[in-house]
Amino acid sequence: MSAIRPRRSVLYMPGANERALEKAKTLPADSLILDLEDAVAPEAKVEARERVANVVKAGGYGPRELIIRVNGQDTEWGKADVKAAAHASPDGILAPKVTCGDDIRWLDEAISEAGAPRSLQLWVMIETPLSILNIKDIAETAKTTRLSGFVMGSNDLIKDFRAEPMPGRENLAACYTLAIAAARAYDLLVFDGVYNDITDAEGFAAEAKQARAFGFDGKTLIHPSQVEPCNTIFAPAPAAVQQSRDVIAAFADPANAGKGVLKVNGKMTELLHLAQARRMVAVAEAIAQREAAQ
Repeated sequence: MSAIRPRRSVLYMPGANERALEKAKTLPADSLILDLEDAVAPEAKVEARERVANVVKAGGYGPRELIIRVNGQDTEWGKADVKAAAHASPDGILAPKVTCGDDIRWLDEAISEAGAPRSLQLWVMIETPLSILNIKDIAETAKTTRLSGFVMGSNDLIKDFRAEPMPGRENLAACYTLAIAAARAYDLLVFDGVYNDITDAEGFAAEAKQARAFGFDGKTLIHPSQVEPCNTIFAPAPAAVQQSRDVIAAFADPANAGKGVLKVNGKMTELLHLAQARRMVAVAEAIAQREAAQ
């Protein structure tokens, strides 16, 4: 089962930018994706690989989860990226352009052969039409591989669909729903794609709220200014956390032993709500621990 830890904000940081990698140590992002792919020019990829591997080995990122995004395995850099990332021992590796379950099995084997511990996660980009059509096949490999998360590549999906961006993202809703359904069916994390306009705080907030309503665990970000609003939006509301604590207490009361339905603070509450309440409290406590370790 996916470990409960804050993953509200997942910030991309360019692997070629030494200053950005250093600044990331001070940002309140829950997770950092140190990027060797889209954010790095071809002539800088080898140097970026070495830099990212070195900073991960050196540490200093505190409670922030570190994920290295490698280049595709069909590129001249991909296989060396996987080996370097595995040796650096981040929390996980993010692989782009997967299209089917065989891609996951190959990546899992390559990571293991590079000497990575089984605890090293594999996240994958869901960013092609084939990845959407094969989403169950991809997710099902989590039973036998280290696959633990999906990251939506919204910009690539729009491009490959020959579509146009829409404020409400209606043209991506089916993709998101399928990815979230597959993630929940196989106990995977799933993260929303990026919001491109860093000057539009209102638009970002609306999209982040929509992402939470969809059921995403968090949102990938392209700029530090997006981190704090994202953390706020994806954190459980204090009133909801208190209600959850009250639900847990009510079902734990010996006077209610054996009851499947209770009225808690005037609300009809079933056992399914108890499971939701326990998860919400666990998330709130994990966030509190994360922020105390800032």
